[in-house]
Amino acid sequence: MEVKSTKVKVKNIAQSPQKLRLVADLVRGKDVETALDILQLTNRKGTKTLQGAILSGVANARDLFSVDKGELVISHISVDGAPSLKRVRFASKGRVSRITKRRSHINLELTVK
Repeated sequence: MEVKSTKVKVKNIAQSPQKLRLVADLVRGKDVETALDILQLTNRKGTKTLQGAILSGVANARDLFSVDKGELVISHISVDGAPSLKRVRFASKGRVSRITKRRSHINLELTVK
């Protein structure tokens, strides 16, 4: 029997990977309904992006395998670094200091129980 799974990638999120991993660690290995409840009650910036990724995976699984979100579990979630935006800020004594605005990629895999 083959394992039924869907993969979701969300790219170039305007948040650092370190901050987004804190939110991803909360839902790793949980079933989808529990994960969405946890994200609903978590007060962090990355929760809305992660909710959207999970709901996108649920919609994909519903189309492909005709399963409900109660039957899905988060089997793999990772947050990777994306290319950073380099900006400059003027500093004292005529110098310029660099600002790196970090971005993230989310890799998510949902499998049927």
